[in-house]
Amino acid sequence: MPVSVSGRLANDAAPAVEDEVAAYVSAFGAPEVVEVLLPDTSGVLRGKWIPGPAMGKIWSDGVAIPLSIFGLDVWGCEVEATEIHLETGDKDGLCWPVSGTLKPVPWSPRPTAQVLITMHEPDGTARGRPWLLDPRQQLAAIVDRFAARGLFPCVAFELEFYLLKGDAPPGTMPEPVFPIAGQARQNMYSMSDLDAFAGVLHDMRSACSLQGLPADTVISEAAPGQFEVNLYHRVDALAAADDAILLRRLIDGVARRHGLRATFMAKPLVDFAGNGMHVHVSLMDPAGENLFARPDGEGDRALRHAAAGLLSTMADATLFFVPSFNGYRRLVPGSYAPTSITWGYDNRSVAVRVPNGPPKARRLEHRIAGAEAHPHLVLAAILAGMLEGLEAGIEPPAPLVGNGYENEAPSLSPSMAEAVARFSSSPFIAKAFGEEYRRVYGVMKAEELAAFSRVILPLEYDTYL
Repeated sequence: MPVSVSGRLANDAAPAVEDEVAAYVSAFGAPEVVEVLLPDTSGVLRGKWIPGPAMGKIWSDGVAIPLSIFGLDVWGCEVEATEIHLETGDKDGLCWPVSGTLKPVPWSPRPTAQVLITMHEPDGTARGRPWLLDPRQQLAAIVDRFAARGLFPCVAFELEFYLLKGDAPPGTMPEPVFPIAGQARQNMYSMSDLDAFAGVLHDMRSACSLQGLPADTVISEAAPGQFEVNLYHRVDALAAADDAILLRRLIDGVARRHGLRATFMAKPLVDFAGNGMHVHVSLMDPAGENLFARPDGEGDRALRHAAAGLLSTMADATLFFVPSFNGYRRLVPGSYAPTSITWGYDNRSVAVRVPNGPPKARRLEHRIAGAEAHPHLVLAAILAGMLEGLEAGIEPPAPLVGNGYENEAPSLSPSMAEAVARFSSSPFIAKAFGEEYRRVYGVMKAEELAAFSRVILPLEYDTYL
């Protein structure tokens, strides 16, 4: 099947405004409100409510939002050290809708639609040029590098999350819906836990169907009230990352309608598994054949080079995969999360796994990212690492056999401080994302780390006061 350099199928041209809006109204009726959604640097959705009768202007005129929105920290506060607001004069960018993302919002109490948007910088042309501080534009640029080589990433995300009681005061320890009675409450892959949450989980699946999100399996995970939703593979890396960020919003919205709270926090409960974001990637050629499945050793060689690229760039890119202070609590031995820079075949204790399956489905599974990470940045870093290995022909170490928590491989960054330092000085990050993006993201995360470092923990008062 022919593929365009944008990474989308060649026959998947963006529809005219009248086609997309008319198709929506015909299928779902006229909305009262349209929510335009712009994921910021932390993956937090920002945007506006636009009156339903004016929805056509989103396609014809774009949506004005300050370029400096990508200089907000995870709390929504301006990080002055990024200097984005000064360098741009705090002018507006022009955001355009992402084709195919105009969908109903079934958990809203009023007739509501939503559409994902992406940022452009005005440059005198009708649409402007891509604003490269927008993570979606960073991913698009890396996808285009693959397309120039005649390769097209086929991607699927897996997202883990907890369902918690919805009435806990802000800043307090989350309370699972199930009572915790020691490790016996783990109840992994339990059908009874799926049955207990059948109402909310079925509503999530129905909402996915209505919004066109390609949800696959739902499983009960390794902790009380923890679940995982898998998305089908897409030969469209941008759409796959869009799916992941919109799935998080869907899960949160449906949970709230049921009086519950969904969290993608990497490590919400000390004694139980954290929430991961696993990413499966294979590479397709223009004929739709999997590069990793080619015969005569060519597929094996390409897979090794791609895995080696991921391993060699992993330490530099860890800050994308684990962007939060809390996220480093998840990377501990025996936690179902990797702790070292390793790869292997059908081994869930390594960072990069080659799952079992038929040759045509041969792929790499990247297992480091926390569920709170930005899907577009996670995927951009994964693809950039794979490309590094393919272009340089890097060979990996021998695949790990056995317990990945007991080996002599280099460790993943044990702290956010180390990850920030490694990221901020990385030639690989500067090459793949640009020196300005490296500077801005590094500054933002350094400021976030400093905020946590200024907090005195309750345990300190209990111990030293």
